[in-house]
Amino acid sequence: MLIREVDGTIFVLPGVTLCIMRKGHKYFIALTGLFFMPLIPLRARDIVIIVVDADIQLPLEGAVIHSWDGGQYECDENGKVKLSTPDDRQTVVRAAYPGYENGRLVITPGGENSFTIPLRLDGVMESRELVVEEQRPGTGESKSGRSVAIADKDLSRTAEIGVVEDVMTSIKLLPGVGYSGGFNAMPSIRGGFPGDLTAVLDGFYIEQPYHWGGSVSIFDPKMIQSARLSHGVFSARYGHTVSGLLELSSRVPSATEVEMELGVSTSATNFSLSQPLGGKGGVMLMGKVTYWDPFIWAAKQQFSEVRSIRTAPYIRSGAISAYYPLSPDLNWTLNGFFGTDGVAVFYEDDKADLDFVWENRIGFISTGLTWTPAPDKIFKAAIGAGFSRAVFDTTMKQSGSVRYSNDFITEWQTPASYPIDRDEYIYESSTSANYQGRLDFDWELGKGFIAALGGQELYSQWRRYEDVSMFVEEKAPGQITAPGTGLPHDYYIGYPFLFNIDTENQAFTSSAYALVEYSGGKKFGAELGLRLDHLYFIGRDFTIQTMPMLNPRLNLDFGILENAGAIDSLGLTLGTGLFSSINDTVPYMDSGDGIEDFELKQNRAWTSVAGTKIEFASGFSFNIEGYYKYIFDRAYQNPIVTPTTQTVEFKFNGEGHVWGFDLMLQKYSSRYWDGWLSYSFTHARYRDPDGVEEELHVAGNDSVGSRWYYPSFHRFHTLNLVLNLKPASHFNIATRLGFASGVPKKQVGPITSYPVELQDGSLIEKWKRSETYSDTARTGFSLPLDMKFSFFTFDKKGKVKAEIYFAIENLLALVYTPKGNADYDSYTGKEEEDSDSAYEIPIPLPSFGFKWSY
Repeated sequence: MLIREVDGTIFVLPGVTLCIMRKGHKYFIALTGLFFMPLIPLRARDIVIIVVDADIQLPLEGAVIHSWDGGQYECDENGKVKLSTPDDRQTVVRAAYPGYENGRLVITPGGENSFTIPLRLDGVMESRELVVEEQRPGTGESKSGRSVAIADKDLSRTAEIGVVEDVMTSIKLLPGVGYSGGFNAMPSIRGGFPGDLTAVLDGFYIEQPYHWGGSVSIFDPKMIQSARLSHGVFSARYGHTVSGLLELSSRVPSATEVEMELGVSTSATNFSLSQPLGGKGGVMLMGKVTYWDPFIWAAKQQFSEVRSIRTAPYIRSGAISAYYPLSPDLNWTLNGFFGTDGVAVFYEDDKADLDFVWENRIGFISTGLTWTPAPDKIFKAAIGAGFSRAVFDTTMKQSGSVRYSNDFITEWQTPASYPIDRDEYIYESSTSANYQGRLDFDWELGKGFIAALGGQELYSQWRRYEDVSMFVEEKAPGQITAPGTGLPHDYYIGYPFLFNIDTENQAFTSSAYALVEYSGGKKFGAELGLRLDHLYFIGRDFTIQTMPMLNPRLNLDFGILENAGAIDSLGLTLGTGLFSSINDTVPYMDSGDGIEDFELKQNRAWTSVAGTKIEFASGFSFNIEGYYKYIFDRAYQNPIVTPTTQTVEFKFNGEGHVWGFDLMLQKYSSRYWDGWLSYSFTHARYRDPDGVEEELHVAGNDSVGSRWYYPSFHRFHTLNLVLNLKPASHFNIATRLGFASGVPKKQVGPITSYPVELQDGSLIEKWKRSETYSDTARTGFSLPLDMKFSFFTFDKKGKVKAEIYFAIENLLALVYTPKGNADYDSYTGKEEEDSDSAYEIPIPLPSFGFKWSY
């Protein structure tokens, strides 16, 4: 099972302190320090904002302002609201109101104190709020060279579609994200391994945030306000990834109104309720229940691929989000989640019965305090805990008889057929728990300078149990003579293989960072930071000390043009830095792996990025970035399998070279259409210097030895077009069209017969084909097309809205499915019918639903 490494960190007091304490014969390195917070402006001024209808100039009464510090303000009967904004830096105001297109206003320091935002009727109703954000470190919009963000309607339109609504559906449409197919929420980020993507919800690192083993994420769009994918040289505030960081912000409940939302669709029902707390804070409860049984029943009538499903895939989940201002300077927040998922499949044919069960549970809770003791200082403290448990249980019973081929009968003088009577099973359970605490501190020094310190401590526990019985074949050392022809042949020895794995480990993952940021207006900005990450590993009967990882990072931002004719702004970004993460396989080491102190290393990457972004006055923006990553000290495993044992050999010298570029052309919201076009080119080559190629036919070992190779998930090209058409005020057509080049596939030879000697001395016939790694062999290209047709209604006051929609995913599967290598029956040598689909869903997936909100 894939285990996601999460951020462990340290508690750091002012001016980072390093303490080394002797523990037995090991040296336990503990880091202490102080943590970081979003920054509060040093100077502020009061402003007045009036929101009006652009055509008839009537005020839009009742809009609510959610400021970045948690405060909320409601527009009066004149559409007016008064609030404070920083006077030493630029702020951005976004206005949204039911049935209107969004408005955007930039407030510059030292300017006017009264502003009017006119809004025009839109094709799709939006949430009734104004959002005021200070552009401070760690938050805000997309930033060239660092991250790309998606929020509000862009998030809902692209994520709330299909049989499973998932924030990762939106993330997979962003530049730099490799296409991963329909039911795969673990994409490659700029050529990195899928398991390298780390998710953070409101500062809390979430381990294994997936349902169905990674098919979909736990992040329902109803619980997420915005998502930002950081795949460049992002701030030293975060780490524990060499590929990408997904920062998510939970929805903030209203402090003034009760809000409800109900959604009923083909496969799920979800409900959310937001309740004010004393007119100051609020609490939001959310729940989701899926019911795929009708959909699976209908699919079984037409498609043989799904007829083996016994228990339809299901998800049951609930979440809570709350905040409350304890005082004008102290805010409290809470986030919690619990979910369970599963599926069961029973497949039978004339030779085998397969029984498969998957069950998974995941949950977390986190709480935090934000304290602003002075206008130029802010502290944040947070603690939390999470857990997950996944069980995979599979049994296979083979019975009946298999007929030999005529050539085999002649050559080996065998009877016409041989019986099969074999039981195999795999039982695996993976359990993890983590407890984390984090402190952050920001201090505005004046004249555009910001200093920040922070740290986090993460304590993790992992338990893995495996009980396996399978039939394996190992190439015999000599040859055997065929009695019918007298010719020598290579042959294999077949035997039942039993093994058991039971590991239980713990780890302290500690991190600290310090940085200085300079914002010299729109012409120049810079951030210089240093992050330190350290792992101390504790097994049942062993401990492993590691070297702390130092990860310096530097970003430079240049403003080239501003308000130059058709160009609103043109900027250039340069960045370089080091990153580290703990490999997915490390939590399941045991004493038999023979890893000594300081031999265990974290995956490392040196990343450099250059990018430019252009904002056009016509409502378009264009961003292009080029990057290079050198991967080193990457962990990998060499399997060591004998007739009685299975172990692995850990190596920490893997390397890789990844380079490419990605671009995004975006059209901001307008009356009739909006959307974006993204393209990514990725060239990723990896090497395991001590890798081995194993002859034993077991568990799908895909090692290519010590050669350079393209990883199995690699795609050169990924293109996405997201288009929202609004022909009428109550009707919207959302379209997602993609193109992705193929992934590597094995170069295969002809299917040939070979002899296998069993333990009782009898000889049976099996079939195999050569499968070798190839730099040039690829599956067919992918061409996904999803469409959603939405009809909206809302009352005159904008308090009640409803949506009826019909959607269909993977529409082009009716006429095209990418092809890979076909599967074959190892007992008969025949290729299996319709088995050459390249890991894609071979059928379109329709869905429809109704959503109501108040």
